Amino acid sequence: MTQTETPGPVSGDSAPARQVKAALSGLVNDIKGLNAEIDARIQQQEERLTMLDRKFHRATAVAAAARPALAASDPEAPHQKAFSAYLRTGNDDGLRGLELEGKALSSAVAGDGGYLVDPQTAENIRSVLTSSASIRSIAHVVAVESTSFDVLVDRGEIGTGWASETGQATETDTPVIERISIPLHELSALPKASQRLLDDSAFDIEGWLAERIAAKFARAEADAFINGNGDEKPTGFRTYPQVDNAVWSWGSIGYVATGVDGGIGSGEAIIDLVYSLGAVYRANGTFVMNSKTAGAVRKLKDNDGRFLWSDGLSAGEPARLLGYPVLIAEDMPDIASGADAIAFGDFSAGYTVAERPDLRVLRDPFSAKPHVLFYATKRVGGDVSDFAAIKVLKFAVS
Repeated sequence: MTQTETPGPVSGDSAPARQVKAALSGLVNDIKGLNAEIDARIQQQEERLTMLDRKFHRATAVAAAARPALAASDPEAPHQKAFSAYLRTGNDDGLRGLELEGKALSSAVAGDGGYLVDPQTAENIRSVLTSSASIRSIAHVVAVESTSFDVLVDRGEIGTGWASETGQATETDTPVIERISIPLHELSALPKASQRLLDDSAFDIEGWLAERIAAKFARAEADAFINGNGDEKPTGFRTYPQVDNAVWSWGSIGYVATGVDGGIGSGEAIIDLVYSLGAVYRANGTFVMNSKTAGAVRKLKDNDGRFLWSDGLSAGEPARLLGYPVLIAEDMPDIASGADAIAFGDFSAGYTVAERPDLRVLRDPFSAKPHVLFYATKRVGGDVSDFAAIKVLKFAVS
């Protein structure tokens, strides 16, 4: 029997396994090296970002510490400093450097040396005008950016009629539209102050200028809204023709006579005046008269001995006559023969005041040496916008 020999392992058979193992070991080492390199770069980037973030926060903190605190009433506001410098010394460099809204630039700043009053001063003037005893306080006030303001008034009624189911509808009346144009006129004031007074740093030049201009503008406006003839000034409601309210027509002011020449009698004519106004206007009616007339009217009593006049119950509330508020306007005439000393109406519907919201001031240090003149101008207009909304009491027999 022949013995079969099993062949033993050949030394060359283990070489591929060792090669694969060595290759895998090298790949693992390369991957570990790559991971270590990536981790190192990520760490460097994080350190760099942290450093940049710290620098940014330090720069922000320094800028915030150097920046002044903001305040709505900052007395050192740029426009106030520039305007004060212009009023005191005529230096307009600060005004030229201000960034104003384009709307204001297009409507107010011209090449003749006019400049806008700073917002705080302009607001002071406006508040004084509003609080003055003027028709402005009860009229309809609008701000415009043009040379005039047009009011469209529908003074007619649409006709109506009854129709049957099969009957033909007939044509009815159509409303009548009136167009009232209110031109704007230039109102000016020319206060002055000595240069020495302006040089005094403790002197409130802005407050002084606002007070002086407001007083002049308020007096001029109050008179024009009542008595103005429309010639380079607003048209007052008293300048229109006055007719007996029984034959009143559009374009005129209706009146009620007291029945006593230059007197008021028992005061019943005041009641007639109230009810001569349409109900739609009467709900918002206001009496207008001067102080002398008010002194005479407040003495009137009804048949039970009660005064027709009642004072306001709280501060700021107007006095009332027959339950309606009373505006004391000193530009109304005194009681006299044929005088229309009392007006009653819904002035928010009956009279319109149109104005441009800007105010211009021109400094003139030459014309009145050693004083400095301040030429302030404002454009305003006013006119009756609804003739049916205003009635007057005429102190006459008829």
